[in-house]
Formats: sequence, C-alpha cells, structure tokens
Amino acid sequence: MSPIHAVVVGLGSIGQRHARVLKELGHGVTTVSRRGDGDHTSIAGAIAAARPEYAVIATETSQHAESLRQLAEADFRGTALVEKPLFAQAAPAPDYPFASLVVGYNLRFHPVMTALAERLGGRSAITVSAYVGQDLRDWRPGRDHRTTASATREAGGGVLRDLSHELDYLLWLFGPWQRVAALGGSSGARDVDVDDHFELLLEMQRSQAVQVHMDYLDQPGIRKIRVNLPEQTIEADILGGRLTVNGKAHEYKSERDESYRSMHRAAIEGRAPICSFAEGLAVMDLIDASERALRSRMWVSA
Repeated sequence: MSPIHAVVVGLGSIGQRHARVLKELGHGVTTVSRRGDGDHTSIAGAIAAARPEYAVIATETSQHAESLRQLAEADFRGTALVEKPLFAQAAPAPDYPFASLVVGYNLRFHPVMTALAERLGGRSAITVSAYVGQDLRDWRPGRDHRTTASATREAGGGVLRDLSHELDYLLWLFGPWQRVAALGGSSGARDVDVDDHFELLLEMQRSQAVQVHMDYLDQPGIRKIRVNLPEQTIEADILGGRLTVNGKAHEYKSERDESYRSMHRAAIEGRAPICSFAEGLAVMDLIDASERALRSRMWVSA
C-alpha cells in the first residue's frame, strides 16, 4: 500500500489511536481539534493545507453529521471513515460527494471474528447469543466516567451506540433483521442518564433466534458470541482471542491495534469486509427500532 495523506478529525482517545496507527502504517497525518491540541482547529483549514486522500471522523457521535457536512463543504472528495456509530440518530442521509464513505467497525477485522466468518461461510444458524459487557468506570482510567461522552445522551452515548459492534457484526454475519424486542435502559448503578444495559431478541434472515446482551456493568469485561448450527457449536471469545468449535479451542491472539490497522488498509484500498455507508445506516435503523421496541414493550418489525 502506497503512502497517502490522512486527516484525523477529533483527538480524544480514539482519534489519537487512529492518528498513531495511520502513522505506523507509513501515512502522513494531519490532525484537527477544536481544543487547539491538533495541527488545525477547523476541518476546512486542514483540507486546504493538507489536501488529503483519506479522512477519519473521530469526534463525539453527536458531531458526526456536522463533521461530515464540513468535510463535504471543504471540497474533500476522497475516502472518509466515520467512527461507529455512523450518527447519533437514524435519519435520512445526505448524498455525500466523497469517493467512499465507510464506518469504523473494526471488530470485523479481529482475527477471531475473521475465523468465525470463515467457519460460518454464510450458513444459517439455529440460535445465536452475543454478550458484551464492561464496567464504564474502567473505560478511561483517570477520568470521571460520568463526564465522558459515553455517559451523556447529548453526546450520543449509551450501550446501544457505544457497543453497536455487536449489532454490526450480527447484521454482517446473519443478514438483515426482521423483528426485534427489547428490555433494558438506565439502571442507575453507574449514575448516568443513558442506557447502561440492553437485552435484544431478534429474528434475522439467517437465524430464527438471536439474543444480544449489552451492558456498562460487567467486571471484568467480556465479549463473546455463541452460535448453534445443526452439527456445530461455535463460540468466539473476542477478548480471550479464542474460537471454540464443539469444545475444541483454536487460539487467535492479537494485540489491540491489529484490527485497526487491517480496517484502515481495507478502507483505503476499498475492499471487504469494511462496513459500508449503507451497512452503517442499517445499524442505525436497528438502534432506532430497538429503542422503539423498548418504549412500546412490543415487537418492532423491519
């Protein structure tokens, strides 16, 4: 892959990670931060100065739409990657002028998930159970968890959005959802006003029964998916780096930045399994339907 120039917008912890990984891949990086700790304070200034081929939007979720608008108005026409989730709320999407717009669901590139996708090979499953949980207080050491974007509704926080990797990879592996029911919300246990736990029950194109658990509570953290096929039970332990098939374990150890490197390579080169703009919108539709199912206490159909 030939070196290019990238602009990273937003220098929180995830923006700093994107900037570091892109530099390690040999690319030039220009940063934008409203706080003044980047190379520029405006997207327009960065685009005019650097003329990048690649842009990464790593602002707070609630600012994604505005950042993309500014990127388009700055005459950027390259490939843009937006941190997950695509937007704070499901809404009709503008017709962006970029060469490509993709979403940063890097778990698609984790070695365990790559192995799971290869094992499944597009087959339908009988049952699927996905579980993700991590104590919000442990996410950003040294910071009061109640002041972070994850804990703030206005910033686009809450488990459905923060932990939407699960929704993305389920749509990727098992096709469109057909109906969803939900329980959960804010328990008060972490003193935040956003949803800190959610339980979803889904019917999907390639599985008749899919359960999803998400929380800001688990100590220690956990991220697993268990799939029952007619002749196989497959469990992917993402944090443990292990794929177990009918009780036989296969190790897939990786360091934390590996999936980000693979994701950026795929985004820049325009190849699978990068999450497309349309797929990112599909995640937003499922988030919206899950919230409607929670409020109504009824099934919501696609």
